[in-house]
Amino acid sequence: MRKRNESVTVEHERAAAAAAAVPGPLDKGCSLRRSLRLPASAAAEGMKRPLGRRYGLWFRLRKLLLWLLGMYIAIPFLVKLCPAIQAKLVFLNFVRVPYFIDLKRPQDQGLNHTCNYYLQPEEDVTIGVWHTVPAALWKNARGKDQLWFEEALGSSHPVILYLHGNAGTRGGDHRVELYKVLSSLGYHVVTFDYRGWGDSIGSPSERGMTYDALHVFDWIKARSGDNPVYIWGHSLGTGVATNLVRRLCERETPPDALILESPFTNIREEARSHPFSVIYRYFPGFDWFFLDPITTSGIKFANDENVKYISCSLLILHAEDDPVVPFHLGKKLYNIAATSRSFRDYKVQFVPFHTDLGYRHKYIYRSPELPRILREFLGKSEHEHHH
Repeated sequence: MRKRNESVTVEHERAAAAAAAVPGPLDKGCSLRRSLRLPASAAAEGMKRPLGRRYGLWFRLRKLLLWLLGMYIAIPFLVKLCPAIQAKLVFLNFVRVPYFIDLKRPQDQGLNHTCNYYLQPEEDVTIGVWHTVPAALWKNARGKDQLWFEEALGSSHPVILYLHGNAGTRGGDHRVELYKVLSSLGYHVVTFDYRGWGDSIGSPSERGMTYDALHVFDWIKARSGDNPVYIWGHSLGTGVATNLVRRLCERETPPDALILESPFTNIREEARSHPFSVIYRYFPGFDWFFLDPITTSGIKFANDENVKYISCSLLILHAEDDPVVPFHLGKKLYNIAATSRSFRDYKVQFVPFHTDLGYRHKYIYRSPELPRILREFLGKSEHEHHH
């Protein structure tokens, strides 16, 4: 009996040992987790990598922001210490657009009835001039030399002296398109690049630009006989135009009319309103940092003062959606001129172009109304002038 009990006990112990040797479902999961568990150091390194990448990106971004902030603060001081920088930004004569153009060959721009001249207003100053004859003379102008073009100014057609704005040259696309429109309307168009622009030689300045315009005007008058001569200024060219016409009126040789396209009141107000000044407009000491250096450089272009001394008919053209010279500056200039005693015996007209037309700063030449506007205004101007 004792032997039987001992055998049963041995068998039970063997069975228990066998059961312990075979892992159950719970043991399997625990052993799997133990086998997949990473060392503590490896887990820490894995967490550090994305944190390190994020920290490196933030560090670079913060460095860039600090650099931009430093530049933002440094630029006003740089402009104040070097007024020539601000003068360069006003003139933009170093921006030549389109760049690949031979100004000696206006025919490359579709101006087959145009002659290129060079005039010398002062010693060491040479300016490039284009003279486009009226479209009616197109066939006769083909292949003709400078002498023929100069003599053509004496034909029975009015002359427009066109003074362009900053940047680019006399061969700018929108300028060429305006020459074509005016030529088709029967006008001679004489335009030029101020000293320092295009292929003209010399250093730009307000005084120099005005003197260049005076020289070309006198050159025209010496050849145009009794034909009317009108002066058309665009953008910065309106400043040159009012400087010129004020001087002509003071010496009692006014033009037959003055046309200002997209004009401003004075260069300080224009600079304050220009899109380039947006990021600094509320910068402490904006006028002292940015506007005073312009004045220090001798640049004023004071249209609002000049119109008080001008005695000839005045036409102002301005697009409401002009992003460069705000519409309200052109309107303000008109209000000053309209109440000036100098215009008491002359017509002053303001023509706005609605935003929906999309003429912006330099596309008024596209207006189908422009021929009618010029015909009605300049016709009246001629009548007033001769009476």
